[in-house]
Amino acid sequence: MLNNNTATYQDIRSQVEYLTTKDLHIMIYNNVATKPKHRELKDLGKEIWQGIDGREYVNQERASWNG
Repeated sequence: MLNNNTATYQDIRSQVEYLTTKDLHIMIYNNVATKPKHRELKDLGKEIWQGIDGREYVNQERASWNG
């Protein structure tokens, strides 16, 4: 496994070519989804969204784009 601090693009690309789809999903999940970069921002302003359904809000916003 490469050290993330010293790996070049070519180093990573040469190793990724041999990974299975399952391995790629695991790698992405373990390195991106579970490690937020700005932990101090977690839950900031969450009280603003209480009682609001996320999907419904996004659907309303998208509908407003079309006029």
